[in-house]
Amino acid sequence: MRYTRLFGKTLREDPAEAETPSHSLLLKAGFIRQLASGIYSYLPLALRSLRKIEGIIRSEVDWAGGQEVKLPALQPAELWEESGRLEAFRDILFTLDDRRARPLVMAPTHEEVITDLAKANVYSYRDLPVILYQIQTKFRDELRPRGGLIRVREFDMKDAYSFDISEDGLAESYNSMVEAYKNIYLRCGVKALQAEADSGAIGGKDSHEFLVPVESGEDIVVVCKGCGYGANSEKAESLKPNQIMSELQPIEYVETPSIRTIDDLVEYLHVAKTQVLKAVFYTGDGELIFVTIRGDLDVNEVKLKNLLKCTELRPATEAELEKAGLVAGYASLVGIKDIRSVADDSVKLGSNFVAGANYANYHILNVNYPRDINPDIITDIALAQAGHFCVKCGDELETLRGIEVGHVFKLGTVFSEKLGANFLDSEGFLKPMIMGCYGIGIGRLLAASIEQNYDDRGIIFNASISPYHVYLAALNVAEEDVAHAAENLYKRLWGDGVEVLYDDRLEAAGVKFNDADLLGFPVRIVVSSRSLQNGGVEVKMRGESDSKILPLDVVVNEIRDWIKAKLAITVE
Repeated sequence: MRYTRLFGKTLREDPAEAETPSHSLLLKAGFIRQLASGIYSYLPLALRSLRKIEGIIRSEVDWAGGQEVKLPALQPAELWEESGRLEAFRDILFTLDDRRARPLVMAPTHEEVITDLAKANVYSYRDLPVILYQIQTKFRDELRPRGGLIRVREFDMKDAYSFDISEDGLAESYNSMVEAYKNIYLRCGVKALQAEADSGAIGGKDSHEFLVPVESGEDIVVVCKGCGYGANSEKAESLKPNQIMSELQPIEYVETPSIRTIDDLVEYLHVAKTQVLKAVFYTGDGELIFVTIRGDLDVNEVKLKNLLKCTELRPATEAELEKAGLVAGYASLVGIKDIRSVADDSVKLGSNFVAGANYANYHILNVNYPRDINPDIITDIALAQAGHFCVKCGDELETLRGIEVGHVFKLGTVFSEKLGANFLDSEGFLKPMIMGCYGIGIGRLLAASIEQNYDDRGIIFNASISPYHVYLAALNVAEEDVAHAAENLYKRLWGDGVEVLYDDRLEAAGVKFNDADLLGFPVRIVVSSRSLQNGGVEVKMRGESDSKILPLDVVVNEIRDWIKAKLAITVE
């Protein structure tokens, strides 16, 4: 491709609307353009990278036994009603009616459709196992699209689905896809961390996320350097620091005028946050829930929602608290009996706590479990934090920010049972297929790779997903010898399988060098009258500070071999 024919323009200034490094660089380099919130056009350079990512994904999933299909983006809403997920996804679903007033869903995911497809084509255990996958456009009406391609409303995703006859078969399919994912990230030049995760609205049992650790990430992952344990903060478990248990003291009321927050309370009473029990109120499917947790911890709302098995969980309003006779800022479980209550197990990791007195401007000292409070449920509902300890080895945990670039789920029979996707086993009994599902966002993976690989001049592409391998710049292209050498080199490189963007513009050297760094291709080759006088062309690798002169008769072979070596990544 010649730069004078390339569609798309680079920008000199950082875009004001950019929220993350990848967002800024993709806009600045002319890869994407926003049409509406969370909706982007992909220009030729971006599409070349995306197609290469797709190619890597296809080769690895095919190697793992996957077969590619293409499923409809438009889906009947009754299929979602049948699976029971219409309400769970309601807030992010794009819906419409056809001319016969039949409700349709613009697919945010394809579990229902793939299960229906398997139901129509799998009859017995001899037809299993099978892994089907696609690369298809998805639609999700995200509340807050952000970060360019990191969270959008229309996006391409690779979603794969496995069907097995047993849990052992599912484990084998699941593990094969996990290995495929590791190979995909390795080949894309992305360092990804595997972490336990919550299954969310997708459903099922076990699940893992793959996250790229970067400061701009929207997810928090809890990791242990001792044993390698990792989990999304929504899923992570931890051993909380214990308080020294002391002899139980009688409760004592103390006046705390206008003290309603934990921070104000600990300052006023000169106690640690670990010595306080705080009350947090939620409404789960219309029912008021009284939550008690130690003052140094925060409620993990995902854990709480899963515990309660509710569809909707939200903070309770002041009006709901007043109706229940509760005093916000001064509430505790002491004397409360008629409200459903849940306590974090941290209430057992200490003694003689401070808690609300259930009327304004007063707290109680020396509150203890189970003497003074008796919640309906006691379990771990706290967010794991840095400084807590690993449940597997006891080492101290730390937290990292990351971007999710893949998610795998053991669905089990949650969809096959509801949608009647059964098979005849070897003894002639009808059983539900056991499923797994596996997703990777294509555009998000591109963005995450840039978040992890850039400098103050621009993108630093891995050769495997770079739009082109080489940025070939001719300086003073009007000079006949320069133009002739550059043109000849351009054709020879392409002829040897090296992808080249030839900058044939009548621009200053500084403009071309800036664009070369911004676009981030692995190799920059400069042809100039000076380089020709020095015996060849100037070659510089992106991310390195030094360049070298290579003779025209060897440069093609050296660049070709270097690119092939970069692309020939060995994976297990």
